[in-house]
Amino acid sequence: MKKVGIDSLSYYVPSLYVDIEELALAREIPSEKLVKGLGLKKMATPDYDEDSASIAANSLYRLIKENNIDPRKIGRVYLGTESGVDASKPTSSYVVEIIEDVFAGEYGERCFKNCDIVDLTFACAGAVDALQNCCDWVRNGKNRQAIVIASDIAKYELNSSGEYTQGAGSVSMLICEDPSIISFDGAWGVSTKGIGDFFKPRRIFKKSNLLIEAAKLFGKEVSVNEAENLINISDSKFWSDSNDLVEVYKEEPIFEGQFSNESYKERVHEAIDNFNEQNQRDILSDWENIIFHLPYAYHGRRMIVEKWIDWMKENNQFDKIYSEIGKPDSTEDKDWIKKVSKSNIYNSFIREKISPGEKASSEIGNMYTASIFMSLISSLVKSLEKDRKLENKKIGFISYGSGSKAKIFEGTIEKDWIKKTKLIKLFENLDSRKKVSIDVYEDLHKRKISSNINNNDGIIKLSKIFNGEFTEGLRKYVKY
Repeated sequence: MKKVGIDSLSYYVPSLYVDIEELALAREIPSEKLVKGLGLKKMATPDYDEDSASIAANSLYRLIKENNIDPRKIGRVYLGTESGVDASKPTSSYVVEIIEDVFAGEYGERCFKNCDIVDLTFACAGAVDALQNCCDWVRNGKNRQAIVIASDIAKYELNSSGEYTQGAGSVSMLICEDPSIISFDGAWGVSTKGIGDFFKPRRIFKKSNLLIEAAKLFGKEVSVNEAENLINISDSKFWSDSNDLVEVYKEEPIFEGQFSNESYKERVHEAIDNFNEQNQRDILSDWENIIFHLPYAYHGRRMIVEKWIDWMKENNQFDKIYSEIGKPDSTEDKDWIKKVSKSNIYNSFIREKISPGEKASSEIGNMYTASIFMSLISSLVKSLEKDRKLENKKIGFISYGSGSKAKIFEGTIEKDWIKKTKLIKLFENLDSRKKVSIDVYEDLHKRKISSNINNNDGIIKLSKIFNGEFTEGLRKYVKY
């Protein structure tokens, strides 16, 4: 089979962050719960003029620039996101438009003219779907090249249980034959079940009720009939619209944390079984590292403990667990499983297989579709620091998207991974970000700030949202 996979990687993370200990103090949460319990340190925060399109464009710009990629040779730009800026016009079209403008002098006008672009959405798994799709496309052609982008902003309500798991960022990847970093095998384990563990619905409000509530703010009482009559005679753009209902989209999701965690675990376990039906693996010995989708840094290690117990059984190593913490009272002893998760033997597994991929998540927070690929970058960078020999070693990937779906796949590290990883100055760049106060963060969250905090030269940002008759809501981006 033809080798296909990731040849080059780049990323972009907003230059602002919130200190998690300061957020814990403001919310009266014990900092140990967030720092030691969840592995959180910093939370990336988008500036006033940053959105999922600008974040994606910056990671794509860096990918092209740092790796001398000719955009004219790219046949696909597939973007995975659940933070799209439009319900019809793909976010990838905004990304390609600004990148074409930036590189017009070097590669000519419309350097992506013959490139297929599309957005893929399945909560946090959308970019993994894009990766699988593009790998298949490259494998079934000759000398094809594709770019996969994962870009998201994880935003939750202030003072909610998800607030401290926010984050933002993008990862861009060049997919081609004979890749330098990692090639992917043909087996993809999948598990799907339609559920409502996490979603972003269109909220619906009746116009007359909105008018009644607005009147109350001014100390006025308006009946339903009065409200409807006022709407009928109004010639304003908003009230005279023929729709009786107003649809409101919010970035903040509706979610049930515990239900989502259980769904993540169930889909992942089912997908691993499906993967092993296609490509039997002794995961404990065959996978050098395990790369997770990480809603928070320590999420993967929490979700996989029961499966790890199964793997220990399969390897006749169960007695090692018994010798450290004793036998369970029953096969469903949750207290015993909790003891396993804190055992020396399990933590040794974490340090060896999982921890390198958690480091970036601690510094950034949740990146939704990009989190699994940032985990890959983190694992590669930390492995390079420790001079680990990864060439020809297999890496396992565990992805999840609410709604819900898990995909399990693996890749083989290629011979030039060190050369390409040296280009990624991940933690140096993360250390150079600017901390914002809780007050500034809250104002950014509430969109009360109307100018950027960090005036970064060389960064692509949102410059304008139009308000014309035929351009309402259309976005324009520029490189500063």
